[in-house]
Amino acid sequence: MTLQNTFLLIFAPFAGSFLGLLVARLPLGRTVVFGRSLCESCGGQIAARDMIPLVSWLLLKGRCRSCGTRIGLMAPAVELAAFGIAGWAVLLLPSEGYLSWIGALLGWTLLTLALIDARHFLLPDVLTLPLIPAGLLFTWWSDQGFAGPGLLFHHLAGAVIGFGGLYGLGWLYRRLRGREGLGMGDAKLLAAAGAWVGWGGLGSVLLWAALPALVAAVIWGRLRGDLSASMAVPFGTFLAFGFWLTWLYGPVGF
Repeated sequence: MTLQNTFLLIFAPFAGSFLGLLVARLPLGRTVVFGRSLCESCGGQIAARDMIPLVSWLLLKGRCRSCGTRIGLMAPAVELAAFGIAGWAVLLLPSEGYLSWIGALLGWTLLTLALIDARHFLLPDVLTLPLIPAGLLFTWWSDQGFAGPGLLFHHLAGAVIGFGGLYGLGWLYRRLRGREGLGMGDAKLLAAAGAWVGWGGLGSVLLWAALPALVAAVIWGRLRGDLSASMAVPFGTFLAFGFWLTWLYGPVGF
């Protein structure tokens, strides 16, 4: 394992700690970068020794040092997920250059979007929109290095088709049913996916998203006793999953 990949795995849980803050604060419009880390229950400032990813949570038995309120599993779960994403990138991506770092950063962004959408039915533009130029820039960079000519056009077309396809489908659903079916955030996220995987990968993104979304909707509907066509599903969560798998493994062969 290269030194940069070793550092990535060490850094990953700390990145996960920051992602947890984004998930908790960004949808509420609260500051993330400049605000102090405070207990959500008592408002007490969290000391540096209590912010070591996973370790502090285990030592404190999942409770605030000041008030004893249970912190919950969200923070360590996101830290573990961030580590898992980094490990996944290290295992699958070439060790040359910084591909594992790029893969981890993409995966961490998608993880954040997936969690926010699952909790708030929201895909913040501040996370989604930068993925589009980032995907095109990565395509241009990889095209210069090893991926062969002509990729940038296919990925630019993927961004346009991804956005236009879901936007049009959402517009049609709204006209026919009189209510929202797909939000603009979903269209923007699929545009970002197109920028990273190209227009030829969009079908795989949607396939990987739709199948688990359908299963989750059925299970959730059964548990609630309210399985109907109008039940809301955070489709962006599953789009992020399909986006990640397609970028890592390539389009599904039919």
